[in-house]
Amino acid sequence: MNVMIAGGGRTGEQLAALLLANDHQVRIIEHRREILALLHRELPTEVVYEGDYTDPVVLEQAGISGVDVFAACTGDDHTNLVLCNYAKRFYAARRTIARVNNPRNAWLFDEKFNVDFALNQAQILASMIEEEMTPHELVTLLKLQRGKYSLVEETIAPDSPVVGEAIRVLPLAAECVIAAILRNGDLVVPRGDTVLQAGDQILSITDREGADRLASVLSNGAWLGERGK
Repeated sequence: MNVMIAGGGRTGEQLAALLLANDHQVRIIEHRREILALLHRELPTEVVYEGDYTDPVVLEQAGISGVDVFAACTGDDHTNLVLCNYAKRFYAARRTIARVNNPRNAWLFDEKFNVDFALNQAQILASMIEEEMTPHELVTLLKLQRGKYSLVEETIAPDSPVVGEAIRVLPLAAECVIAAILRNGDLVVPRGDTVLQAGDQILSITDREGADRLASVLSNGAWLGERGK
């Protein structure tokens, strides 16, 4: 995959290093002398392109034409929006990704400005802290649809009230789907009549409300009174 990164700060540098480690083609553009010095220490010289990423000539010389992914990782939200819009509209970048520096600007980072994915670091960090404060043992494995949905995992404890119960009797939220069960190293495809066992690792796709509901159902007996309703 051919990736161009605008902005060589810590976010851009770490992204470039990760992509290179996975054998992607990478070009990172930066103009600040002190940042360039760091980039040349951390990355192969041929990956680093010196120039102003807001200059169309620089972008063309760096090879923006035909990139698969354009990642705007600068410290300025206005610049990131303009760059994504430019890459998509004029150079048909297949996918654009933008860093959100100020959470109050997050609402701007959508298809109107040709941003395919917005990385709101403050929101992600806040969500992770909030999840750690939640008493249940639900583990978030993957965020989907810009964080609206998640792939979550929870292991059924030996004293859980769901042990010995079929999936169909569980009062799960409407937007909570049990996608798979890992049992003794094997994958079990969940069906309505699948009986849950202690130690089962439940993998579900759900929104935040559904995740809270799932954790409650698997950890306590409050749901028992809802049978038959």
